[in-house]
Amino acid sequence: MNEHKINIHALRAMKQRGEKITALTAYDFFTAKIMDEVGVQLILVGDSVGMAELGYENTLPVTMDDMIHHTKAVARAKPQALLVADMPFMSYASVRTALENGGRLIQAGAEAVKVEGGESMIEQVRALVGAGVPVLGHIGLLPQSILETGGYKIQGRTPQSAERVLRDAEALEKAGVFAMVVEGTVASVAEQVTKSVTVPTIGIGAGAHCDGQILVSNDMLGLFTWFTPKHVKRYANLSEEMRKAFAAYKRDVESGEFPGAGQSFQ
Repeated sequence: MNEHKINIHALRAMKQRGEKITALTAYDFFTAKIMDEVGVQLILVGDSVGMAELGYENTLPVTMDDMIHHTKAVARAKPQALLVADMPFMSYASVRTALENGGRLIQAGAEAVKVEGGESMIEQVRALVGAGVPVLGHIGLLPQSILETGGYKIQGRTPQSAERVLRDAEALEKAGVFAMVVEGTVASVAEQVTKSVTVPTIGIGAGAHCDGQILVSNDMLGLFTWFTPKHVKRYANLSEEMRKAFAAYKRDVESGEFPGAGQSFQ
């Protein structure tokens, strides 16, 4: 095994040393390759593929077959980063389905799976960990629960909500997760969570005090431009660059400039 390969123990050691963890989503071979070249420590094949790549309005329509397809593509990049795959909506509703589908994702190339929910998902998390499947928890705002919660609502704004997030974090740590994503949560509450658990916390819309951060790559690259969440910092505007390139190509074809002599065989 490559000595530089990131595993769940390496991420825990990073928290102990006070080093920040960098995580991003990837859904294809080439994106994962580039992320790995710059040293991202965790690559998540997120069910955000539903909105980022498949044109869905939310994550709920994403299937296990979708996740397996994209996980296999990312796994072919053989990243040094830890490769985690999301378990999609209803794929872990019971212990039996969690074990079956978690196993399918590991066989597709994932090195861990991510499960949304805290106290309500403890039995599934324990079963997966007991079966040798590392689990990345996910607390705070839960995108797969938007039908129940009535939308994407920031968590921790009331004492009751803050207490629930803290209870979920404690329960997941006891159940054996190696780390947990904290999403859409008031920064002070996310900070409390980070201080209260020994496993790393990875924030998305949860302030600066988590042990690491994750963004949806299409958001930070400026590929998904219809809506920019408050927590996203855009590091590029690739949609505009693509638009310019496609338009230039169209002009060259229509004018006869492409293909030219340099692109033709004699």
